[in-house]
Order: sequence, then structure tokens, then C-alpha cells
Amino acid sequence: MTRARQEQISPADTPYYHVISRCVRRAFLCGEDQFSGQSFEHRRQWVLERLSLLDQMFAIDICAYAIMSNHYHLVLYINQAQAQSWSDDEVIKRWQTLFVGPMLIQRYQQGKKQSQAELNKVAEIIAEWRERLMDISWFMRCLNEHIARKANQEDNCKGRFWEGRFKSQALLDEQGLLTCMAYVDLNPVRAVMADSPENSDFTSIQQRIREFAEVHPTKNQDSQCEQAQTPPQESTSELKLPKLKPLSARYDDGDKAIMFDYADYMELVDWAGRCCREDKRGYISGTLPPILSRLGISPGHWLKAMQSEGLSQSRAMGCLDQPKQYAKSVKCAWLQGSRQIGALFHSSGYEV
Repeated sequence: MTRARQEQISPADTPYYHVISRCVRRAFLCGEDQFSGQSFEHRRQWVLERLSLLDQMFAIDICAYAIMSNHYHLVLYINQAQAQSWSDDEVIKRWQTLFVGPMLIQRYQQGKKQSQAELNKVAEIIAEWRERLMDISWFMRCLNEHIARKANQEDNCKGRFWEGRFKSQALLDEQGLLTCMAYVDLNPVRAVMADSPENSDFTSIQQRIREFAEVHPTKNQDSQCEQAQTPPQESTSELKLPKLKPLSARYDDGDKAIMFDYADYMELVDWAGRCCREDKRGYISGTLPPILSRLGISPGHWLKAMQSEGLSQSRAMGCLDQPKQYAKSVKCAWLQGSRQIGALFHSSGYEV
């Protein structure tokens, strides 16, 4: 049975969520149709440009993304502290960048005299807009409706472009977040669309590598940074890219960053990418990225999760008893996939 979105997204349990949107009838979001020869590659930039705009308007940070031929993945962070810090005028300005506000709000902005009842209504509207600007459902609505209209206009057709509502998965702890971010970043490698993370176009991992190479140029860069400085299509300055939530293991960064060290995460994704390509047999190297050991993640089961269809699309992911607590919060009594997550996280983890 389909569950209401507010019963699946619970910021009180976790601010991190993995979301997926897929085109209906395997229509092309991006890529090239081998039968007609028509290319839809330019639509990838549509998604990036829209993400860049929404990232500036919403109190939702983008942690990871991958834009594939008929679907895309996002890992999002609900930044409630940021939304609560905005003034009323800031909320109005952000909302009106996307939508036209009612006449009542326009009169308020013009400084016209209003009754107490009108002022109360203005405060109610602003409070509602503030909530929406940190709501993943509204974020996805503003993204998917925009892309659907542009695609239908280009295809000269009407009707659904997306396959129903987006799917969401709560990421309840560091283990769940790390696993899901790497799974998203390695999508093109798994699909044999790229031979390495740095060559995975339209992914957050490629963006992070290129941005790091631009900020930290060296004379003797490794192959990743050298390739990152000479992108195959356009330079990062010419592309409109969303601002990614930074990686940092410094605890004083708090909610401003994802609590993984940049080098550890890059090493992990590079190691996994070399192991999980479909045209190569997977193997476990004798030198494992230390981040797996610190988080108590099984390398063998982690590599299996990185494979295509290896990570089941459950409602939540985490270790210990967190999924059980999340299930209670969203009033869901049915748990599944405990064997996979328990083996993956070396604990009594469950999948909801």
C-alpha cells in the first residue's frame, strides 16, 4: 500500500534521505536512443541547472547525485537550522523566486497598512512557506515538474514523464549514509558508462574531484586530478553545478559538513569502483580503505551492495536498533532485509 510522504520522511529521526525518480515507460531523461538515433544528452544539464537553482532557494543540501539515462539519484540533507535562521523577508524572497505570492504578501512587501487579521494571515503564510522550503517533497516537485514540462515541450507530447512519485529512503546513521552515497556515485561505473569515478560524467563524485583539483593544484598530480582538470565536455566554470555539502571529519564543522574525511571517501569510492565494474570480476584487495573498519562495515558485503540491484530500495537504512525506532516513528510495523543489512554493518541492523 502506498504510504503518505509525511509518513516516510521524518526529520526528527534523520535529516539524510536518498531519493530516486525514474521516467515512465523507460522514456529517455538523458542518453541516446539507439533506435531513433536522437540524443537527449542535453537534458542532463537541465537537471543540474535546476538543482543549482533549488539548492540556492531551499534549506536542503545536496550530498550526492547521479544523472542516468532514464532516472536519477539524489542524497539530500534537510537543513532545518538554516531555514529557522531566515528572516520573514528572506523566506518571502526565496519563495517568490519560484512562485508568485498572493496579493496579501505583495501588499505586506510594499509596506501598505494592514489590519491585525491580515498581518496574522501573512505570518501564517510565511510559516507555511518556511516549512515548504525545508520539505523534500516540495523540493522534488519543483525539480520534476520543471523537467517534465521541458521534456514534454521538446517531445511535443502531453502526459506523465515521471513514473509516479519519487522513492525515498531514510539514511539513519553514518554507515547508511556512506553506503548510499557511494552507491549513487558509482552508478555510471556499474553500468559500464565510465571506467573510473573521475570519468563518471554528471555525478557528484566527479564534481568533487574536479573542484578539489581546482582548489589544490599541484605539479605532480595523480591520474585522477590530471583527468579532472581536463574534463571531456565542458569546464566546471561553464557548467551550472549545484553546491555540494562538503566532506569533513572535523567535528567542529557540525551540520555544515558530512562527517567523512575527503581523502577517505575518495579512496573508498575509487577502491569500490575498481572492484564492482560489470566487465571485471570483483575482488577484495589486501589494502582496505580505513573508513570501512572505523564504521564496522564488512568489505565483502559492502562490495555486493555496490553492485547493480545489490542495494535493495528499502524505506530506511541503518545499523543497530535505529531502523526499528524509525519504523515506530513512521508507524510501520513491517521490517525486511535484516539479513543483508546485519551482515553489511556487523550488527543487528535492519532494513525497513
